[in-house]
Amino acid sequence: MRNIIILLSILFFSCASHQDVKAQQGGFPFKLPIKKPNRELSAAMERNYDAYMAPIPQNNELYTQFKYTELKGFDYNNHNGTISRRDPSKVIFANGKYYVWYTYRNTPTPPQGAAKCNDTIPSSDWDLCEIWYATSEDGFTWEEQGVAVPRPPKPNVGWRSVSTTDILEWKGKYYLYYQGFMQASGKRGDDCPVAVSYADSPDGPWTPYNKIVIPNGAEGEWDQYSIHDPYPLVYKGKIYLYYKSDANGQPNLIRMQGLATADNPLGPFTKCPLNPVINSGHETTLFPFKEGIAALVIRDGNEHNTIQYAEDGVNFNIASIVSLMPNAGGPFIPDAFTDTKDGRGITWGISHLTTVTTWKENHAILLRFDCDLSQDVHDEGMKRNHIYYKPEHYYKHGLNAKQKARILEENKELKKKN
Repeated sequence: MRNIIILLSILFFSCASHQDVKAQQGGFPFKLPIKKPNRELSAAMERNYDAYMAPIPQNNELYTQFKYTELKGFDYNNHNGTISRRDPSKVIFANGKYYVWYTYRNTPTPPQGAAKCNDTIPSSDWDLCEIWYATSEDGFTWEEQGVAVPRPPKPNVGWRSVSTTDILEWKGKYYLYYQGFMQASGKRGDDCPVAVSYADSPDGPWTPYNKIVIPNGAEGEWDQYSIHDPYPLVYKGKIYLYYKSDANGQPNLIRMQGLATADNPLGPFTKCPLNPVINSGHETTLFPFKEGIAALVIRDGNEHNTIQYAEDGVNFNIASIVSLMPNAGGPFIPDAFTDTKDGRGITWGISHLTTVTTWKENHAILLRFDCDLSQDVHDEGMKRNHIYYKPEHYYKHGLNAKQKARILEENKELKKKN
């Protein structure tokens, strides 16, 4: 009984203390303070000031809406599924024009699955692919230049397919990192490592290194099966290469992102001991920002649809919550390779869409995204909180047949109980 009386007393005086504080400090100001006010705050308001770069999204340099534009200059064979372009690299500017590299597939049929694939019929949209590139004067109209990295002869890394590339400029040379498949996707082909080719010019010719530069993890480790989406930046005098892997196994894959660093583009790369450094995201899209690194965390995981920031390039925290993010975004980052100490951010890039027609004609297209994640731009139209959709947009996200049947059954059971 004595313990209960003590506990009640503590609770009483605690509540009274909070009431006294409230009486002393008054209600929270109508005009939201720009800086954290010197008063007792709820957990939500503490977070609003401590976790984000500004207390309202409109002033948060890592908050944006995303706008999309159709690109000119690419043919998709009437979208019958035989031609696909996907997983664009970062965009760079060289020789007076923009460059982008991407996964390119041109096959007799659309993907047919692992059971039906062969040497000419792809199992997936990223099977039997090469890495191509295109250039542009304005970022909207592109001229396809052809193959940059073809599939090498068997048994070299990537003989089955090379895909999901990204670009690095280092000491006057250029390096394309990519996934190298040694068997078809769906037959454990996705358990692939990272390969690299290099050139003196963004126009090539590209020389394959023909060695694995970032191997899969050891058995039992989170990245034991795949090193996907290699994405290099220059940071702190080193090459910081971020990548994605699929952990946990089917049916509930968990996609997370890791980091490997090197002093030389050809390696050796050392994986960060804190990997995974990002616990979500389907693709890798990062850029220097202020003194650290920002990341678009796209599609998968508890923290999907967020933009995150790590002052040290390793320990990422959520900086904003956004919507309609670019799939496989490859931004234009003028200071991606300058080892900047004050990253200026991004305003546009190239991404892909995979839901073009039907899955029987499965292929991807490239499109442009624009945003305001820049210290040098403040576009009020990209800082709004809400996007308005017509009713038809919501109806497209309707119930499937199994869900409808479940609801009908629930209604029947409810009627029986009454």
